[in-house]
Amino acid sequence: MMACLRLRSAAIAIALQLFLGGCASMIPAYQRPAAPVAAAYPGVPAAQDSSAAASDIEWQDFFSDARLQRLIGAALHNNRDLRVAMLNIEQARAQLQLRRADELPTVGIGASGSRQPSGSGSIASVYSAGLAVTAYELDFFGRVRSLSAAALAQYLATEEARKNVQIALVSAVANTYLNLLADDALLALTRRTLVTREDSLKLTKLKFEVGAASELDYRQAESLREGARATLAQLMRQRALDENALVLLLGQALPADLPQGAEIGDQMLIGELPAGMPSEVLARRPDVRQAEQQLIAANANIGAARAAFFPKISLTGSAGTASSQLSGLFRSGSAAWSFMPQLLLPIFDSGRNQATLDVANVNRDIALAQYEKAIQAAFREVADALAGRATLGEQLRAQEAQAHAEAQRYKLADLRYRNGAASYLDVLDAQRALFAAQQALVQVQAQQVQNKVSLYKVLGGGWKTP
Repeated sequence: MMACLRLRSAAIAIALQLFLGGCASMIPAYQRPAAPVAAAYPGVPAAQDSSAAASDIEWQDFFSDARLQRLIGAALHNNRDLRVAMLNIEQARAQLQLRRADELPTVGIGASGSRQPSGSGSIASVYSAGLAVTAYELDFFGRVRSLSAAALAQYLATEEARKNVQIALVSAVANTYLNLLADDALLALTRRTLVTREDSLKLTKLKFEVGAASELDYRQAESLREGARATLAQLMRQRALDENALVLLLGQALPADLPQGAEIGDQMLIGELPAGMPSEVLARRPDVRQAEQQLIAANANIGAARAAFFPKISLTGSAGTASSQLSGLFRSGSAAWSFMPQLLLPIFDSGRNQATLDVANVNRDIALAQYEKAIQAAFREVADALAGRATLGEQLRAQEAQAHAEAQRYKLADLRYRNGAASYLDVLDAQRALFAAQQALVQVQAQQVQNKVSLYKVLGGGWKTP
């Protein structure tokens, strides 16, 4: 008798140890992979900068143009891509709740009745009602918890994806708005140039009619006028396309009560954003964090696939009342309970579990490659933006000097022509060069401002909202 009691106590102790301490996770230990990029950006010293990081600067503080702020706010409220990203978060949250619900038993109220012939030829009836737990899996080997961990990582990945979509949206609205400002500046320049060329054509025509100019001069002036008209039509078409692109980003028509905005050359953005160390930047970028969470999820799925090789233990039970007659179901003395554990040990499954584990391992390797690719792409984007910051300032200064020189050249050529000291060809050549230099100046102004926007984006700025 004592031996039986000791054996029973030992069995209970073993069961408790399995239940409380033996539920070891089979998820491989996760360590963040080393970043497959250089320790510093090309041409940028690795010194630390105490300035605020781009990811800590809200977009309202980075963009000072009131008109642009209104447009970005409208896009964040109405853009469908951002709305889909937010709904994906809700979907992932629901999936996570489903996985976490599997870790606890589901208790319900059940009632059943059966009637069947007995050995004596009579009909045996059994009626029962009460609380029931059906096929609750005891997660000794961590399969359910591994799936829950994967769902949590996927949920966190969707949150990072939402931040990344917002960053891209803020940058896209800003760059499209700046394109519109550049279009407006080029249109104003082209209209002024067209007026100048119209006047020049009229003067040349009068001279040609009185024999003071050749037909060649007249045709050249006419060609320049038509060239300006063609450029004007092209710019009007481009502006319409850029406006359509902005409307798509906003998810609505352009508001009619937009405040006055600054011109392309007067855009005031935060001057110098610290590049920081690549490791710091990569830790701030939501797209890199999203890729890492997907890697963590793939790693957790390996744990679930490993656990499938071990026994699956499930419990089914109920507690309530039972009676052979329906009228006696809730009478005194009708209490009843049942407890049915089940253990299933896979022996032969045609290689299904092994194939599932192989798929999980390959998916982890794919997620690792995608994580490393995200890091490399982020590094390249930051390096490109920094290269633009290092050179666009000097390019703008040189372009401004060239435009000023061409303006002076045109004045001198026109003055010499009017005094008969130069041919009209010199005037036409100066006009063409001046127009090209002024167009290039506007384009470089837009590139410099857009480079600042791009640098803000690639450094992880734009997802914070007050």
